[in-house]
Amino acid sequence: MEKYGNKNGDSGISGFEIGSNYILIEFSTGSVYEYTYTSAGESNIEAMKRLAISGSGLNGFINTYVKFRYSRKIR
Repeated sequence: MEKYGNKNGDSGISGFEIGSNYILIEFSTGSVYEYTYTSAGESNIEAMKRLAISGSGLNGFINTYVKFRYSRKIR
């Protein structure tokens, strides 16, 4: 899991892992969710990847567009 940059200092996300058609998001609570092309849509996943790499805006994007559209909760 790669550490999320959290440039604004107020994110609920602590880490992420990017795959070809998915992204894993680790929240500061320790929970990890998998979002996939199938569950959240290709354009949303690609946007999440860009935001994760940039270290800013990912938590807001998730809350606005894909909050419950994860494929599975890993932990």
